[in-house]
Parts: sequence; structure tokens; C-alpha cells
Amino acid sequence: MTKKQRTWILRLLLFTGTLISLYFVPWPILKARLSPLPKTVEAQVNKAADYGFDGIIVYVDQKGKKPAYYTAGHNNRITKSPVEPNLLFKIASIDKLYTAVAITRLVNEEQLSLEKTVADYFPELEGRIKNADGITLEMLVKHRSGIPNLTETPDFWIDPPKNNQEALERIFDLPANFEPDESYQYSNTNYLLLSLLIEKVSGKSKFEYIREKILAPLGLKNTFSSIHDVNLDEVMSGYYVGVEEDIKTTDYNSMVATAEDVGIFIRALNDGSLLEDREQEIYSSIYAYDHTGLIPGYQSIAKYHQDIDTVVIQFTNTTDFDGYNWSLSEIMYDRIVKIIRKRK
Repeated sequence: MTKKQRTWILRLLLFTGTLISLYFVPWPILKARLSPLPKTVEAQVNKAADYGFDGIIVYVDQKGKKPAYYTAGHNNRITKSPVEPNLLFKIASIDKLYTAVAITRLVNEEQLSLEKTVADYFPELEGRIKNADGITLEMLVKHRSGIPNLTETPDFWIDPPKNNQEALERIFDLPANFEPDESYQYSNTNYLLLSLLIEKVSGKSKFEYIREKILAPLGLKNTFSSIHDVNLDEVMSGYYVGVEEDIKTTDYNSMVATAEDVGIFIRALNDGSLLEDREQEIYSSIYAYDHTGLIPGYQSIAKYHQDIDTVVIQFTNTTDFDGYNWSLSEIMYDRIVKIIRKRK
């Protein structure tokens, strides 16, 4: 083989490799990132359909300005009803912020101790949850327990548990993912145990405690325990890519709330008005001040941006766990925040 032939073969291989790499480029994500940034939040939100979302709600609370609401798309595919800003939404893991605040309150009142273990509070779980005698309450809050994530057990999303006990049983007798406090892994099982603990110590349901200690002081009346406590017509429809049916009636044990209620809570959590000084110290040592949520049909982002003193809440009602859907929701959110920064 001549030098010229080797050169042409090398060029052909490089060209073929380039074509293969281009085939696997996530074009929807690339297009969303590189498209020109609109001048207004409204214009960006109106691109929701281009991102693959049936509907979107965005709430913006910028200090010194009246809160703004932006919506686009359809609430319901069949009726083509428009998205309304006050629709209730399944906030999924955003409720971990409320749970962490509740735990903080109980620790501050000395009804709980961050140093006590799962076995201390639930002796019946020793032998059913690996390392129950070495996992502290603080490790549960920080996702450093090593307890397997119940939502990653077989068929969880296809056949969701009917109650907390059934959910907990999904991880009984499973090996630990790591030894207590030796690593970090997000686990919904941690927060199920925390929810059960709140109920055990307070003598109330977790939501009753949250309503009394968090929602009522903030005047929040549009946050509820689940879809069973509200008129379903007031809940935003949810869709999964490839499935035509509205899946909002499927219960994954999620709280529901309006974007405004979540926004007011996030503002209070971050500006210090929700927690007393010692509570603030405790909370800062154990958990975050913003969160995202994702369950079939519903994805949400709730954050406070200190540099512009602004809370931005985003709800989108179309999900796809295997595709680009979550990345696109983050791109949508980041571009909205960028527009607000440029405007300010």
C-alpha cells in the first residue's frame, strides 16, 4: 500500500467517524441551546411546543416588582384547553424541601435528634434495612444513608405502591448501596422514612404538620397533600412521550400546588422569613434551598437566584425519562433566567 493510499484510507475513516458522531448528536438540545435568545420571557415561554412540551407555567417573583405569570400550550390535549397560571401541579421531589423544613422544626424543638439512628426511631426495621443501627437522621436528610432508592425497584412506575408501608417493603432485605455516610446517592426511600418519622413524632400526618407549621404561617392555601384532596379539573394534565392518555389520575404520592404557592415558599425559605435563627442554622447544615421534581407527566424547577433577587418556578407537563425532555426543560429554564438577568 502506497503512502497516498494510506492517506486516503485515513481520511475516509475520519470522515466516517465524523458522520457517526453527528448521528448521535442530540440535535433538539443543540438547537435549543444555540437558537437566538428572545428579548422577553413571554417569547421564550411561547417556544414550549418547540421543546416538546404540551404546556408550561412559569412564575417569576423579582424583588420590588409584582409577580409575573407566563403560560403557553395546552392543559389538555383532547379539549385543547389553554394552560392557566393557577392550575395545580404535581410537584414531586420539590416536597423534600417542605419535609426538610419539618425535620428542622422538630429538631429545633428537641423532638428529634440528627444523631439518632433509624433503628432508634424504628426498631422494627432493624434486620429489614441494612445498617439501620448506623444510619443517622442527618444521613437520611443528606442522602448519605446507602439505602436503595425505592423508585428504582422493579415496576415501581408501572405498578406504584398503594401506601407508604407497601412502598417501604420494596427495599426490605436489599443490600446497601454503600456504608453509612461513605458516599452520596439520591434516594426517595430516605424521605419516605423521614415522612413516617414526622408522623410518628408529631402524632399528625406529614401534610397536617406541614400545613400547620409551614403553609398556614405563609398564608398558602393552594398546596395540597395529593390529587385526592382537590378537584381534578383544577390539576394540570400530564403526558408521557409516546402515550396519548392523560396520566394525571395516576397517584405517585405527590403533593400538588400552584406555581405561586411554591414560589412564595421558596422566597420565604431563602430570605430567612420562614425559619428562626437556630432553625436556619440547622437547615443550612442539612439540606438545599432549591429543588427540582420529576414524575411521569410532570417536571418542575424551583429556585431562588440571589444575584437578581428573583424566584423562578417552572412547570412543564410532558416527560420522557429516556429522551431529551428533562434537558430541554433545564434549557428552557436557564434561558428564562438569562433573559431576566439581561433585562435587570
